Amino acid sequence: MRPHRTKNKGDLGLLHAQVDLAEKGFGLLAPLTEHEAFDLVAYRGRTFYRIQVKYRAAVDGTIQIPFKTCWADRNGTHTLLMDKDVVDVVCVYCPDTGKCYYLDPRRFRTTVQLRIAPTRNGQTKRVFNADDFTQFPWPLSSAG
Repeated sequence: MRPHRTKNKGDLGLLHAQVDLAEKGFGLLAPLTEHEAFDLVAYRGRTFYRIQVKYRAAVDGTIQIPFKTCWADRNGTHTLLMDKDVVDVVCVYCPDTGKCYYLDPRRFRTTVQLRIAPTRNGQTKRVFNADDFTQFPWPLSSAG
């Protein structure tokens, strides 16, 4: 069987997310299907969080996180925006930093860039520092 590179990266991201969440004191539950919008459920303090995990490499000092899914088949390339009502948290594993980043998908529109290196022009407005997204949980109602 030929390896499926995208699937392997997704599996690696999921494993890192599970370790990170366990270290943060969460109990973890795995869905019995791959066809849900979320990859795992974290539980702590009588609260369940549906988590979608993404694997994203850094490019030019940023980690770009699109809130959509793309795939190709014999009918062409397809894009589907994330249904933000069925996912509570997006966890992004970046192999370049070895860290997991946690985002409230309702806080962002279609894409966000987390910065792991300073901007070349010194811009600070509307810049999201990746290290500000390593903690979880955060108040899920604080979307803004």
